[in-house]
Amino acid sequence: MTRKIIHIDMDAFFASVEQRDDPALRGRPVAVGSATGRGVVAAASYEARTFGVRSAMPSVVALRRCPDLIFVPHRFDVYRSVSRQIRDIFEDYTPLVEPLSLDEAYLDVTANLRELPSATATAREIRARIFEATALTASAGISYNKFLAKLASDHNKPNGQFVIPPGTGADFVAGLEVGRFHGIGPRTAEKLNRLGIVTGADLRERDPAFLQAHFGKSGLWYHKISHGEDDRAVTPDRPRKSSGSETTFEQDLTTPDQVLEQVRRMADQVWSWCERTKTTGKTVVVKVRYADFRIVTRSKTLSGAIASHADLIAVAERLVATLFPLRAGIRLVGVTLATLEEAGAGEPELDLLSDARG
Repeated sequence: MTRKIIHIDMDAFFASVEQRDDPALRGRPVAVGSATGRGVVAAASYEARTFGVRSAMPSVVALRRCPDLIFVPHRFDVYRSVSRQIRDIFEDYTPLVEPLSLDEAYLDVTANLRELPSATATAREIRARIFEATALTASAGISYNKFLAKLASDHNKPNGQFVIPPGTGADFVAGLEVGRFHGIGPRTAEKLNRLGIVTGADLRERDPAFLQAHFGKSGLWYHKISHGEDDRAVTPDRPRKSSGSETTFEQDLTTPDQVLEQVRRMADQVWSWCERTKTTGKTVVVKVRYADFRIVTRSKTLSGAIASHADLIAVAERLVATLFPLRAGIRLVGVTLATLEEAGAGEPELDLLSDARG
């Protein structure tokens, strides 16, 4: 049976919530985030995007592009609440809902609970209900697999929808630049371009062996999507794979003591989440970004799960200590716990302080 997949993507979600709740912001360029120091844009309204302001852009660059840009602080509790409202609407149509973030999700409506005749009609009704419930707009992509549905949702934004019908995926992909494929980031796109692969059609001309030689296992995936193929199922309530916390600092950290203090603070936040969710993990990752933007990570996978807050701190400290003495100032520190499992499900790790491997 041909699947009917919808990808719903809220339009400028965080910024749109702020404009909804504050009429003075409507029709004006808005960025969610901090305008001070090393702040970054978490989300930008469509009015701001016309000036080239984008999420993850440094705030100083955003203000340079749009001097009238209005920054508002984030309110994640509000965004989560609205996201829950939207999720409730999705579940009126199908139990097969796979959230990707607070503002987007895949839905498999092949056999929808309302017995609507088409995925197109289903997407249209869902978008109307989202607007009625939240006063926010959403865009939708409809197709026969996840890859194509996500591509389609970008095609008629904002507040629109687009369909890639069965049998047309390969032709649709052929005309797109590879940089527009989700899963292909800027660096990979540059590498593909250097190899003479600019569009989906160029990608399709390369055989799997060539792509695998240059991109490893990802090369096989690139070969499949160049033909519009994706056999992944919509997976509801996908298990979380990691929990992490990171901070970018107003001033560079220049001493080991400063770095260790921030590693402990990040570990505190991660362990707080573990306690709330009764979860722990076996892999600890420490990430730093130097003042020159070079990123280094150190990780250790233990034979058993982290058993306590003190154990998490001990491993994280040991990992970051492999970077001392500091080669340069550090602007970001992050700690992540991965390979998650239910707390108490395995044996606690005993050899916490053996040599770390980067």
